Amino acid sequence: MKEKELRRSMSVFPIGTVMKLTDLTARQIRYYEEQGLIYPERSDGNRRLYSLKDIDVLLEIKDFVSDGLNMAGIKRLYQMRAAEAEKNSSANHPMTDEEVRRILREELLSQGGLAQNNGFSSFRNTKENLKKTKGW
Repeated sequence: MKEKELRRSMSVFPIGTVMKLTDLTARQIRYYEEQGLIYPERSDGNRRLYSLKDIDVLLEIKDFVSDGLNMAGIKRLYQMRAAEAEKNSSANHPMTDEEVRRILREELLSQGGLAQNNGFSSFRNTKENLKKTKGW
């Protein structure tokens, strides 16, 4: 996590400060927590501590509510964002050794003229070539 992101996720603000920054009541803030939209940390004395990210989310929720979006719509929006973020993070996963070997094999075969004319060998041809070379 980058330092800026780390600092934004540090929970240091008590609820009174968050109330002043967001112009929300303590009850509204706790309600959004109950709805699973924010996740404040707890101090040793069991007091809620909020991060800058929590405050950003609260301000965004406040904007959504003022635009007429209900709680179900807001939750759905955050679920869709989380699903999109999950999709993007899984798409950016590092390649496994097997994937790298497969791509290298296909590239070497296509550069050596052993592949089909389209520049990439089909899975079947790659499998057959691997059998001929005893698993390369």
